[in-house]
Amino acid sequence: MPQTRDNPPAWLRWNGVQQELREAMRQLGAALSEGHLARERTGEFSSGHWATLARSGLFGLPLEERFGGLGLDLVTTMGVFEALGESCRDGGLAFSASTHLVSTGIPVQRFGSQALQERVLPGIVDGSLIGAHAISEPDSGSDALAMRTRAVREGEHWVLKGSKTFVSNAPIAGAFVIYARTDASAGPLGITAFLVARDTPGLQVGRPMDKMGFKTSPMAELFLDDCVVSDAEVVGRVGSGFLVLDHVMKWEILCSFAVTLGEMTHRLERCLQQARSRRQFGQAIGAYQSISHQLVDMQIGLETARMWLYRAADRFIRREDCTREIAIAKLVTSEENLKSALAAVQIFGGSGYMSEMGLEKDLRQAVGGRIYSGTSEIQRNRIASTMGLP
Repeated sequence: MPQTRDNPPAWLRWNGVQQELREAMRQLGAALSEGHLARERTGEFSSGHWATLARSGLFGLPLEERFGGLGLDLVTTMGVFEALGESCRDGGLAFSASTHLVSTGIPVQRFGSQALQERVLPGIVDGSLIGAHAISEPDSGSDALAMRTRAVREGEHWVLKGSKTFVSNAPIAGAFVIYARTDASAGPLGITAFLVARDTPGLQVGRPMDKMGFKTSPMAELFLDDCVVSDAEVVGRVGSGFLVLDHVMKWEILCSFAVTLGEMTHRLERCLQQARSRRQFGQAIGAYQSISHQLVDMQIGLETARMWLYRAADRFIRREDCTREIAIAKLVTSEENLKSALAAVQIFGGSGYMSEMGLEKDLRQAVGGRIYSGTSEIQRNRIASTMGLP
């Protein structure tokens, strides 16, 4: 029997509370799927569905109860996001939800001052303050150490100058965690993270950017023209931005690609149903090895991705070095998701090529998974470095 939501692998068993949370999210996600293809065509972000997600408690899963959160662990949070990906066909909405939590809620809770936590986290939990983070720049891409955005000390304030690109949630966000260079000669210790409110003078959000997939998750550039912030907006300490970013990126990979696991599970189940029900030349198409082998590969890819993601999460929770595991998890999940999406289009044939089936949308979104959160090439470089290669 394939390992699905009702038959998880032996090493991953959900307790009663986790099962209830996952089932509740499955039911909610199905309701959030209504009209997703129409929103995809127009690139519409659904504020109503966002409010529904906020009421579900999703945004507060790992955040402390004193801020309105549930105080649950990383694995439980991943499990609920996986259930969201399994049931909600609006991939952009799920992507924005994961970005919101990990970009702002996670670093402010882990590194922010008490005053910053009290000011920001309640809004993150109830969804009224949408979060985003600004990392990438036009010339540096995945090379965070090459960022040119800088923060210059002037009296009692910091003045941010530069620009950021590919900022998910930017058109709808009320708060941005912006990474800027505060010391050009300090390497990784020369980067600082700042929590910047949208209405801060000098911060300008560009026009929404059109993109290949996740169209319901809005994206834009940020422009910083003498944007003035105080020490109260520093997340962590001055010079600790790379440490903050490293922590955030681990959470981003684990949570956003847990959503991907759910999407892969849904896709496999859909393809299995198609293979059993569609008949060609007198028999179900699943009887042909050309189809059954693709389904086998989809199953193997799903199980492998799940193993690596939750294995990486376990090491992360134990505060063990998980650099290799995180990189492998991200690489395997993104690559197998792309293979799975392409196979699904092939299994459904001509109808799979049609937009109304939603499979071509899955394929477009899967391409992005090889790029965001560190490209596949970057992940291979990280794995190589853990192997002692130059």
